[in-house]
Amino acid sequence: MVKISAVNYLNTKPFVYGIQHSGYLEDFELQLDIPSVCATKVINHEVDIGLVPIAILPELAYKEILTDYCIGAKGAVGSVLLLSQEPLDKIENIILDFHSNTSISLVKVLCSKYWNINPSWINSTKDFDHLIKGTTAGVLIGDRSMKIRSQFDFVYDLAFEWEQFSKMPFVFACWVCNRKLPEQFVSNFEKAISWGVANKLASIAGVENYQEAKDYVENNISYDLDAAKKSAMKLFLSYLRG
Repeated sequence: MVKISAVNYLNTKPFVYGIQHSGYLEDFELQLDIPSVCATKVINHEVDIGLVPIAILPELAYKEILTDYCIGAKGAVGSVLLLSQEPLDKIENIILDFHSNTSISLVKVLCSKYWNINPSWINSTKDFDHLIKGTTAGVLIGDRSMKIRSQFDFVYDLAFEWEQFSKMPFVFACWVCNRKLPEQFVSNFEKAISWGVANKLASIAGVENYQEAKDYVENNISYDLDAAKKSAMKLFLSYLRG
């Protein structure tokens, strides 16, 4: 049995829908996690395939990117945000979302290479929205970031800021296996993911605020892992290497 860890966010519903309903896959176990847990499971070989934050790719001894799909953005993504009550030049501390790996690395790259600020970093282990005040900002990702963004005077979309800095799209997560898998399963997995993306509107049927969700998966999330995104991944990972 092949164990799969997927992220349980609105933007991943097409992937999960394809895995569960396309009919292409058999003999698998699907686990739904937050991105950081998905990453840990892949690193520790608790699962065979994961939708992993790209920042952890250098930590994998064996890795094979599966499918031509990802969680990416060309411009604003809408759900990976730096939230603050003060502008960038007044920020002294940034709380880092415990859900995240790539977004934490991305905000550090932007602070160093683009915004030219040097805040103190605060790791979080639970909900921390109430701590974002004064000169303390916070990185928040996923569905909950979209729900509370209106509470803050300054909202910096990290994918948009990356595009302004690099003139490139951004990839937050991609499908990776940590061991060699049977070719037939890999082929069927790719078909399942492709089917899910092709049926992304069906995957979000019944969600709260459907029209907003539809706009988000159609216009904010860019699912194709194309050549431009692969180049952007290489650039981003080069910054992490220093």
